[in-house]
Amino acid sequence: MERQYKPERINRIIFKISGEILAGKSKFGINMDKVDYLIEEILSVKKLGFSIGVVLGGGNIFRGASEIGDKLQRFTADNIGMLATVQNALILDDQLKQKNYRAEVFSAIQLDKVAKFYTPSRAETSLNEGKICFFCAGTGNPFFTTDTAAVLRAIELKADIVFKGTKVDGVYTADPQKDKTAKLLKNITYAETINKQLKVMDMTAFSLAREHNMPIKVFNVLKQGNFEKALLNDEVGTFVHE
Repeated sequence: MERQYKPERINRIIFKISGEILAGKSKFGINMDKVDYLIEEILSVKKLGFSIGVVLGGGNIFRGASEIGDKLQRFTADNIGMLATVQNALILDDQLKQKNYRAEVFSAIQLDKVAKFYTPSRAETSLNEGKICFFCAGTGNPFFTTDTAAVLRAIELKADIVFKGTKVDGVYTADPQKDKTAKLLKNITYAETINKQLKVMDMTAFSLAREHNMPIKVFNVLKQGNFEKALLNDEVGTFVHE
């Protein structure tokens, strides 16, 4: 039986954004127009009264699978990638504060001069105070992606759902950029996702979400207003659930 998406049951959201989104068309570095765009997407949902935590990737600044990364030990490359996510979080945090919105950056590694060290209780307090919270440095450990960090934070902070902002409209039956016959799926279970070998998140993140029954909604964050639409409308994006 298909489980219906019910936005009225959602209060707290973890929003996962890849670093590449921040780079814009250049695919590297920071595009401030794209930063402003993402901030407006976040604020459109925040203004509706939702509690929001944001997990950012760092691929726009450093990728382990790169010419430099290939010459480094994996844990070193991953540590550099974690620092890249801190930079991204600080930029969005600064821009929100310049707009007079309350925000807080929490890092999974200790960087006391620039961010609070993440603990669930500290983050819970800030979220309850109405702040938009950025969770950076991944899980604080190498070999784990920011997808896994997003699911982990959602579980720890008792979020209702993880929203994953991507460059496509949701989960397809195949890669839509390679297969023109690929069909968009609106509603799918964890089991169906595994059986059909569909790509939602990396397997560690996905397994963690499935084990703790943390629903995921995948949507196209590059379409203006789509974060709010995906949150309020079951027809936008793909709802992945038990």
